[in-house]
Amino acid sequence: MKVTDLPGCPPLREYEQIVGKEAIAELEELAGRLEDVRFQEINSTRLGGGVAEILSSYVPFLNELGIATEWTVMEADPPFFEVTKTLHNFLQGRNGFSPEMIEVYWETLRRNEGLIRDDFDVITVHDPQPLGLIEHLPRDALEEKRLIWRCHIHLETLALDQLNDIGPIMKKLVEKYHAGIFSSFQYLPFWSVPSFIIPPFIDPLSEKNRDLPPEEVQATMEKYGIDPEKPLVTQVSRFDVFKDPVGVVEAFKRVRQRIPCQLALVGGRACDDPECYCVLRNVRAAAAENPDIHILDLPPDSYREVNALQRASAVIVQKSIKEGFGLTVAEGLWKGRPVVAGNVGGIPLQVTDGWNGYLITTIQQTADKILHLLRHPDRADEMGQRGRGHVLEHFLLTRGVRDHLRVADQLVHGRIVSRESVVCYHPRILTDGVRYL
Repeated sequence: MKVTDLPGCPPLREYEQIVGKEAIAELEELAGRLEDVRFQEINSTRLGGGVAEILSSYVPFLNELGIATEWTVMEADPPFFEVTKTLHNFLQGRNGFSPEMIEVYWETLRRNEGLIRDDFDVITVHDPQPLGLIEHLPRDALEEKRLIWRCHIHLETLALDQLNDIGPIMKKLVEKYHAGIFSSFQYLPFWSVPSFIIPPFIDPLSEKNRDLPPEEVQATMEKYGIDPEKPLVTQVSRFDVFKDPVGVVEAFKRVRQRIPCQLALVGGRACDDPECYCVLRNVRAAAAENPDIHILDLPPDSYREVNALQRASAVIVQKSIKEGFGLTVAEGLWKGRPVVAGNVGGIPLQVTDGWNGYLITTIQQTADKILHLLRHPDRADEMGQRGRGHVLEHFLLTRGVRDHLRVADQLVHGRIVSRESVVCYHPRILTDGVRYL
């Protein structure tokens, strides 16, 4: 399915007002080097989840730069998404995937044969769902094009090496790609594919992140019955077991015993995540109709309402157990809010413990840090402002576009050193022995 109803991208000069002329000039120079190259982005869902949010800004921005880019969504039925959700959880260290599920996966991929189009030059395939599309690409096309696998999930590489079935299959598929992009060093599998470390990013001018008038924030609070006189603690995420919303409820109950406050669990659903219904039931049971707990099951395109709720919050929580990156962390920091978040995955790239938020692992730690921030609003405000500056420097759309265009430039113009090379673009995650370009 070709995605054609994307909103237009704001003019580049509006981004220039945020990131500066130099950053936009660098993007325009890179775009000039790739002006004759056509890009295709492929994933499994149009709405819901971080990948869809990223692409809904990334694709229009590339087109605004003058790079012809198209977003294509694969077609699949619920049984496929049940398999890929199980696979997603399995790759993050949770049991449940069986070899019998592999046939369901391949049947759907066969139905999507031809999704990689002849008229595109650089194709980025996002996450495990469409990974196998490369099997249907003729050898001559594979030699002419440049294919990138973009892994957004918290990949447990040790588990991959120990798997007898899915591990070798994924290794074989990924090694056919010209490059892989991962969000963190800890997700790098020991596979023979040129690898790039590029953290995700948010769009500061999207409906979810742009400034909102105070009247709209207030109206959203009224719509959902949130008391403006009580501090609001908010977690925004899909209802996913790895986001631990039940743990957030339990932490909030401990905070509520000490100080008047409210909790908003703001969730949405994606068509590629059938497990969310079960998790939502568990969350509602844990809340037990507590009037200070607001469980908001919003449509996946409720961007302005999510924006308003984050801006109305005193503290943002992201108590993830596994997390590829956690866009909601960057969103909260961008809005000047301190974040209490799980010390996992890509979250420590965004939160420096005690500086712009707190990193936690247990329910009690979560409760203690929320309580501390609610009792010390001046300190919370200072941390939030540091967080906004951190996101401005490291995690905005313009930086992400720059890094991805650098990868494309290297692939198209033949400057990859070897299939064992690892290139890091992000100064926060440099380590010894890794080249920084």
